[in-house]
Amino acid sequence: MLLLDTHTFIWLCLERKLLTPKVRQLMEGEPEGLFISSITATEIGLLVNASKVSVPGSCEDFIQKNLSHLGIHEVPVDVEIALASTQLPQIHRDPFDRIIIATALEHKMTILTKDRIIPTYPKVKAVWE
Repeated sequence: MLLLDTHTFIWLCLERKLLTPKVRQLMEGEPEGLFISSITATEIGLLVNASKVSVPGSCEDFIQKNLSHLGIHEVPVDVEIALASTQLPQIHRDPFDRIIIATALEHKMTILTKDRIIPTYPKVKAVWE
């Protein structure tokens, strides 16, 4: 099971050439095993509002259309994941990434991310290169 970091989801939807060959290969090998955390919707919305990312149409339409079209499943942020994110070592300050990390740990997923800090967490499996 593969958990897409927010930038990975955006690039998969808009700029696949930014994904590494290894990431594309992993995704192709697990077409039914692609997931995003529901926190990704919040992060995308904030990035769009700050004009750091541009998506066609509304954020909701962009996310829903791509989840459906690409067969990506959403993992909700429940109480366990939210609390687990607060118990992680203070390596990463980004609350979105902390929730993504906690989600991956809770569900035994590999995170597809370019972020160099995420793989430094104990027991986290992350792939990019």
